[in-house]
Amino acid sequence: MPQDHRLDTTTTLTPGNAVAAIIVIGGKYLLQLRDDIAGIFFPAHWGCFGGGIEPHETREDALVRELHEELDLRVAPSALRYFTRFEFDFSFMGMGSLSRDFYEIELGAGDLPRMRVQEGAAMRLFDPKDLLAGPEPLAPYDGFALWLHINRERLKSSPP
Repeated sequence: MPQDHRLDTTTTLTPGNAVAAIIVIGGKYLLQLRDDIAGIFFPAHWGCFGGGIEPHETREDALVRELHEELDLRVAPSALRYFTRFEFDFSFMGMGSLSRDFYEIELGAGDLPRMRVQEGAAMRLFDPKDLLAGPEPLAPYDGFALWLHINRERLKSSPP
């Protein structure tokens, strides 16, 4: 029986600042099925393409690199539209605050056939309703960012 790496509680994980792409193609969301391997956050979950930021990189440069590495997709930094940032407090382990920045990228249907999954187990387009109510396991932080993106028109600030 294959091991379910979602249940792993012993392999060392190394958190760091990261970036992620909310890729929209024709009103649907392109997601990556993360590999089912030990040592990664949320194995065998669907999530946004992206990854860690190298020390010499800007957030935008990191996302451009990650999209090329993971999808063989070349995008200009100017094609990235900042969406939101999640901050995580890792002071319990002496690391302070780390972030995950989300950028929206809108692509055309003609871009999809040129992409190849080079990292991860698969890619798939999801209808927003399937993401909101579907049975597919989503990486929690990516799931919340996608929920915000899908519901952005109905989110309103409260009066002071």
